[in-house]
Amino acid sequence: MRRRRFLGLAGAVSLGGAAAATGVAGCGSLDREVSGELLTSAARLPKPYGTPLPIPRTAVPVRTAGGVDRYELVQRVAEAEILPGLKTEVWGYDGTFPGTTIAARSGRQIVVNVRNELPAPTSTHLHGGIQAPASDGYPTDLVAPKGYRHNPGGPGHGGGHDGVMHVAPDDWTVTRLAKDYVYPLDQPAATLWYHDHRMDFSAPQVWRGLAGMFLVHDDEEEALGLPSGERDIPLMICDRAFDEDGALRYPSLDPSLIGKPGVEDAYMEGVTGDVVLVNGAPWPELEVAAARYRFRLLNASNARRYRLALEPGPREGASFTQVGSDAGLLAAPRSHDELPISPAERYDVVIDFSRYPVGTTVTLVNRIGEGSTRRVMRFRVARAAKDDSRVPRKLADVEPLAASAAVAERQFDFRQTQVEGMKVWTVNKKPFRSDEFLARPRLGTVERWRITSDFHHPVHLHLAHFQVLARSGGDVLPTDGGWKDTVDVRPYEVVDVLARFSGHRGRYMFHCHNLEHEDMAMMANFQVV
Repeated sequence: MRRRRFLGLAGAVSLGGAAAATGVAGCGSLDREVSGELLTSAARLPKPYGTPLPIPRTAVPVRTAGGVDRYELVQRVAEAEILPGLKTEVWGYDGTFPGTTIAARSGRQIVVNVRNELPAPTSTHLHGGIQAPASDGYPTDLVAPKGYRHNPGGPGHGGGHDGVMHVAPDDWTVTRLAKDYVYPLDQPAATLWYHDHRMDFSAPQVWRGLAGMFLVHDDEEEALGLPSGERDIPLMICDRAFDEDGALRYPSLDPSLIGKPGVEDAYMEGVTGDVVLVNGAPWPELEVAAARYRFRLLNASNARRYRLALEPGPREGASFTQVGSDAGLLAAPRSHDELPISPAERYDVVIDFSRYPVGTTVTLVNRIGEGSTRRVMRFRVARAAKDDSRVPRKLADVEPLAASAAVAERQFDFRQTQVEGMKVWTVNKKPFRSDEFLARPRLGTVERWRITSDFHHPVHLHLAHFQVLARSGGDVLPTDGGWKDTVDVRPYEVVDVLARFSGHRGRYMFHCHNLEHEDMAMMANFQVV
């Protein structure tokens, strides 16, 4: 079959040009590691490590029929004590932040009924899931609360922060009160997550709490002997800012999230907060035994990137043994002393606390943070313990994709562009339109996508999982291994990925997972045919 060369980008930068570009939107140099604008808290913040790490509740099916498990989640307003002594209003799945964890089996279909009791519409996306378009959480596929009046084309209905119409008035699906999301889970064990994906308002609605963990298990994973049970712990890491009374602080143009979308101009690069939360708690502490633990790390921040490390490091060996990436297990474990993690990325890692004397405290830090954002959480090695877990040399059969497998090559440029006199976050110099497609890959094929950028853009593909092939024509990062669904594209970097389009035909999207960029139309459609 004849292969096509980099389709769909008029006037795209070349490999050399991307690396040499400067001065776009004040976006800093190649080595800049911090993205977004800091929003500081007015509340009195607690001392670190005074709160035990919360473990979100795991959902239980409300019923099972025909081999299909059915779950129910209710999105509602609730109060949480995030900062000690203060009440914070959150929008949560089941009224909690993070939402209830769903743990399911590979190959066993589940149905999740999401009921909206919030004052605004939502769209729930299973991030990393392989599901049909109707259950993928497309931004205009809304679940509307009781009494909500939909006004296609009006403020807050796809008009966008920039005044450009992104959604045709007839390209909305509105389900009243509740919707069934069907997840076949025809994919291997992995750490996924679910979150709101509403058009123009993903960022403030996730900031208010609409996110939760979703774990897929399978027999292959369970046979490995990795730490399990109470020593298999999800860690949802994010940042927030708080008003004096404990309310979440966010620079929305319209705090009702019904009218005009977007944020104040100073925060167009992305919103970051000065409080780091892990599982919804500020700088918590976890008491651990001197044994191996598996941690499922998720960066659920809107815009903040982290470079995670342990201080002190272990007496011998690396701090982290990585066993999984976004979309599943690695072929073999990898050792790291630092983990760079951009919004929406995940790492499954094992930390061996037997390498520390009992009584030691070990801090998980963010080496690109400053002040309060340098700390993440602390572990206290409290006791000796029996440990039957292991990390085998082989983890999973991961097919390495070769560049020759690609049947098409395409280039997508993520950058801020002037559109009708306004600064707009764009893909291929175009703001998102729901009726346009930048690619039409065929089901079951592999394509090579080249992604270029002007800023930090964590690029996420719906449906398709991919392997990172090259960065600026050279080697990938040590942490780029395995199947992924999100890749951190750094300023003026060129990232080549090999993406496999499997599972379903239909309309999907890819976008920057800096949520403020996403809300400002840095998204594009592709159609699997």
